[in-house]
Amino acid sequence: MKISSIHLERATEQLNSLPGIGKRTALRLALHLLNRSEQEIQDFAQALVEMKQHTHKCRSCGNISDEETCVICSDPKRDHGTVCVVEDIRDVLAIEGIQSFKGIYHVLGGLISPMEGVGPGDLNIMSLVEKAASGKVTEIILALSPTMEGDTTSFYLYKKLKDLPILITTLSRGVSVGTELQYADEMTLSRSIVNRQEYKSQ
Repeated sequence: MKISSIHLERATEQLNSLPGIGKRTALRLALHLLNRSEQEIQDFAQALVEMKQHTHKCRSCGNISDEETCVICSDPKRDHGTVCVVEDIRDVLAIEGIQSFKGIYHVLGGLISPMEGVGPGDLNIMSLVEKAASGKVTEIILALSPTMEGDTTSFYLYKKLKDLPILITTLSRGVSVGTELQYADEMTLSRSIVNRQEYKSQ
């Protein structure tokens, strides 16, 4: 599509670079922003800049945090002996949304996927093994999506952890095979965590 303003075109291209935003949607958003006041646009842009500058990964679990340790890991009321292993931050948000899990998390930062060139060394795995071997953890929940990549990653983690004196569990199959965890409805996700089962390798 031909845009009569180079500035509007550049803004549209930047919005179009976001996941799930097509060219028409990007143009509609850019035109909406164009009608906002200059102060509103400055506030919008400043919020993005500050998010990039001041948001970090928790040094303990890999979750998003404004401090070195996230609010979940630093909460003494959480069960620090139960660690829920998830693919990324969106899964933490999904599980926290059901308000029934009281343990802590470990964010891998992805899943093992040879097709995409992602191996175990690209993920936050070694720190999980070290955490599990510390003697402070009693249960590891492998809360990964029931996809081929999720199952491959779960099996790899199981092999790394199976000789440690801890319980290794996985979500019950209330979450449909092939479904990414972040898209599961709250009721299904809650039941899958509550009814988790001991992980058994195939």
